[in-house]
Amino acid sequence: MQKIISDRKITWCPGCFNNVILHTFSKVLSDLEKERKIDLKKVVTVCGIGCHGKIFDYLNLSGFNALHGRAIPTAIGIKLANKDLKVIVFVGDGDIYAEGLDHLIHAARYNTDIKVFVHNNQNFALTVGQSTPTSEKGYKSKVRPEGEREEPLNPITLMLAARASFVARTFVLEKEQLEMIMKEAILHKGFAFVDILQPCLVFHNTTEIIRRNAYKIDEPKNFEEAFKLANEWDYNLKENIRIPLGIFWREERETFEEKEGIKEILWKIKRETNLDEILEKYTV
Repeated sequence: MQKIISDRKITWCPGCFNNVILHTFSKVLSDLEKERKIDLKKVVTVCGIGCHGKIFDYLNLSGFNALHGRAIPTAIGIKLANKDLKVIVFVGDGDIYAEGLDHLIHAARYNTDIKVFVHNNQNFALTVGQSTPTSEKGYKSKVRPEGEREEPLNPITLMLAARASFVARTFVLEKEQLEMIMKEAILHKGFAFVDILQPCLVFHNTTEIIRRNAYKIDEPKNFEEAFKLANEWDYNLKENIRIPLGIFWREERETFEEKEGIKEILWKIKRETNLDEILEKYTV
């Protein structure tokens, strides 16, 4: 774990649950390396913009800090350039469910072989607490002091509808489950999506209501059961809600990279390009 976590000073708020995600991820990678299931030299992380994005600084791994909402296309480009890499994406709920939503849907649909971990605190914490697509109806913020008027997005049902081949939700305080799901997602062949409920202690502390109402599920045996479980919670925060945690769906099917017939590491292919010929071909 020491070699995975960098020596950069951590500037998350004191007690921030992002620290749980960082240390759990580091432990998972360390365990998988010991089990000879991954090679750390071939692990690449891609992060978006937001509080979660600081994880880029704290991991002593190859990586890329992408634009807001554009972590997934960056990750796909890295995977296409070198199919042997294990590409892992960290994004926030504002980052991926707003600007990045189209990329998320199509990456799931394509079944591209990347892993997406969402730090979901149901607000734009880095810019001091504005509502995101998963903020509950009635959530009050500086931009909606009267309370959010829209219903929240349910990313679990969305990912099931997009036919993601691995769909899960977990909670930072369920440390053992978080570790297990991260490990399963990383080892999964194809697109893996994990929505990590990660309350923001400063702007949107949902810790107690999630703790009281969350429960662990058994992995569904069919798609209909998965949808039924996904619809038990609509991301509104009311009393007596039921928040299922666990793996909602998992299947193995042909990946985007396999369908595209990518068998070589693309950057190693030597190409001879005649720019004059290309310009002449496309010049009217």
